[in-house]
Parts: sequence; C-alpha cells; structure tokens
Amino acid sequence: MSRWLSPVARLGAASRGGLATLGQFARFFLAVLGRSGIVLARPRLLLQQVFFLGNLSLLIIAVSGLFVGFVLGLQGYYTLSRYGSEEALGVLVALSLTRELGPVVTALLFAGRAGTSLTAEIGLMKAGEQLAAMEVMAVDPLRRVVAPRFWAGVIAMPILAAVFSMVGVLGGWLVGVQMIGVDPGSFWSQMQDGVDVMNDVVNGVIKSVVFGVAVTLVALFCGWQARPTPEGVSRATTRTVVVGSLLVLGLDFVLTALMFG
Repeated sequence: MSRWLSPVARLGAASRGGLATLGQFARFFLAVLGRSGIVLARPRLLLQQVFFLGNLSLLIIAVSGLFVGFVLGLQGYYTLSRYGSEEALGVLVALSLTRELGPVVTALLFAGRAGTSLTAEIGLMKAGEQLAAMEVMAVDPLRRVVAPRFWAGVIAMPILAAVFSMVGVLGGWLVGVQMIGVDPGSFWSQMQDGVDVMNDVVNGVIKSVVFGVAVTLVALFCGWQARPTPEGVSRATTRTVVVGSLLVLGLDFVLTALMFG
C-alpha cells in the first residue's frame, strides 16, 4: 500500500503547486492591469518599450516571413498543380498567412526573441535588487517597470504579425509569379476575391493581440518569479520559451475553433 502513496502524494503536490502558480499568475495579471494608467500618464515609457520589443524584432520577423512565403509558394504550387488550380496560389498563400502562420509563427518568434529578453531583464533587475530599491524609494515596480513592457508587447505583436504576413505574401509572389510563372493577374485577383477582411484579416489580428497578451504576460511573470541567482534567471528564461510557445499553440486551436468552426 505504501508503494502507491508516494506517487499519489507527488501527483497531489504537483496539482496543488500548479493551481497555486495559476492563481499567482491571475493575481499578477490583475495587478498589471490595475497599474496601467502610467501608460497614459507617461507615454514615453511605452514608446521606448515598443521600440525595444518591436523594432529590434523586425529583422528576424521579416526574414522569417520571406522564407515562409517562399515555402508556401513552392509547396502551394506543387499541390495545386495536381488539380489544375495554379491560379489559386495567391489566395492559398494569403489565407495561410493571415489566418494561421502570420500570427502563430510571429508569436513563437516573439517569445524566443522579445519574451526571453523581457524575462532576463526583469530577472536581472530582481537579482541586482533594483526592484527592491524602487520599493524603498516608494516607486511601484509593477507600475514603473512591468506595465509599460506589457502594453508594449500587446501593441508590437499585431504590427509584427502584419509585417510577417505582408512579407510572406511578397515571398509567395516572388516564387509563384517570378520564378515558376503563375499568371500575376490571377495571383492577385483571386487573392482579393478569396480573402475576406472581417473573417480572415480581422480574425488574424485578434489572434495576434491575444498571443501578444499571453506571451508578454508569461515572460514578465517568469521574470518576476525568478530566483535572484544566475541559475534562476536562466531557468526562468527557458520557462518563458517553453510555456509561451505551448500557450500560443493551445490558444491558436481554441481561437480557430471559435472563429472558423
């Protein structure tokens, strides 16, 4: 009988720890929302973080979008050519990017580049006792440090996803029209007819906003909860990528089921 108590006890402890972490995450989210007034009072803080998170991530987003467009152009043409529908390559590339690949791949890249940077920054500030020093000086670190970074990530994410989709369409056009020889008129006209602004573009923007909230909040929470040691910061950074990526994929399934199901 005692053999079964240890696994059951471990399972119970893990479940209780997971619920406690989830509760801390929710309290952290509400605390950040309650201190978001600084974004309007001091917009310069927000603009600095938008530049840091968005502009410095632009290169990897654009290059990745271009190569994803190349792959979609090649694979889409070879698939459509089996059914004599090469002219539908434009709508295939556009729908794939605006509905799924644009928001999802951008969020994964955002978690790997900007999310880890946020976690490391907050964790190092905690390890260097800068956050504690702010509290001593009666400065709320959630208001001064966390809230501007949270809203900067929420703003930067849809813009980066739009850039990814735009560059991806350009990559699909280069491969499909310029390299393979698909008729350019059919490429663009079918894209315009097949892509609906509300059902496709707006839903993609909603996805990117949700992903931006999730990834940025996970990154800040992991940095906030990191142990003030080099090992603790490194583990928190790794946790950001793992949890953020899994959360994006899970939310993508839920949102897709709600929007297009």
